[in-house]
Amino acid sequence: MSKNKNNPETADNFENLEEALSKTEQYIEKNQKKLTSIAFAVILVAVAIFAYQKYYKTPLEEKAQNQLFQAQRYFEQDSFKLALNGDENYPGFLEIVDEFGSTAAGNLSKYYAGISYLRIGEYQNAIDKLKSFSSDDFLLSSLAKAAAGDAYMELGENAKAASNYMDASTINANDFTTPIYLQKAGLAYEMLGEYKKALDAYEKIEKDFAKSAEARDIEKYITRAKAMMK
Repeated sequence: MSKNKNNPETADNFENLEEALSKTEQYIEKNQKKLTSIAFAVILVAVAIFAYQKYYKTPLEEKAQNQLFQAQRYFEQDSFKLALNGDENYPGFLEIVDEFGSTAAGNLSKYYAGISYLRIGEYQNAIDKLKSFSSDDFLLSSLAKAAAGDAYMELGENAKAASNYMDASTINANDFTTPIYLQKAGLAYEMLGEYKKALDAYEKIEKDFAKSAEARDIEKYITRAKAMMK
C-alpha cells in the first residue's frame, strides 16, 4: 500500500479518475432533464413495441390465419376462382392479401394466389403474385420460383423462364425437385437455341442426381443438345 501511495504514476491515475468522475457527475447534473427524457422515450418505445405485438400483431395474425382456412380448402378442391375471390361468407386469397398483407398468412396467400392464377391461365397475374411472395421456407421458395418459370414459359418468355427454373434448382438442392427444375431449364434453353446451357443442365442431372426419375432418360436429352450444337 505504501509503495502505491508513493508512486507518482499511481497518484496521477487516481487524480485522473477523480477528475473524470467529477466531469461525469457535472454532465449528469447539467443534462438531467435531457437524460430523463431520453430514458422515458426508450421506455415508451419498448412499451409501444410490446403493445403492438400483443394487442395488434398477434390478434391480426390469428384473424388472418382463420380467414385463410376456407380459401385453402377451395384451393385443395381445385376451385381456384373461389380460392382467389372467396364467396359470400369467406374471403379469398386476394382479399386476404389486401387486408392482411403484412402477416405471415397474408404473405402465404400471395403464393396461393399466384398458383391459383397459374392454374386458371392468368399467367401475368400469377407472376406478379409469385414475385411478391417471399419465404424462409426452402421448399415454398423453390416452388414459387419454378411456378413463375412455368408462367413465363406459357407467355413465351423463355429466357425469364429458364432463369427462374435455374434459380429454383439452387434452392435447397435435392433428388426430387432439383432435377425437375433443371430439366425444365434445359428445355427452355433449347427453345432459346442456347444448347450449351441446355447441355449443362442435363449433364448436371446425369452427374449429381443419377438416382432421380429424370436421370433415367436424360441421355436422350444430352444427345439431342450435343447434336444441335454441331
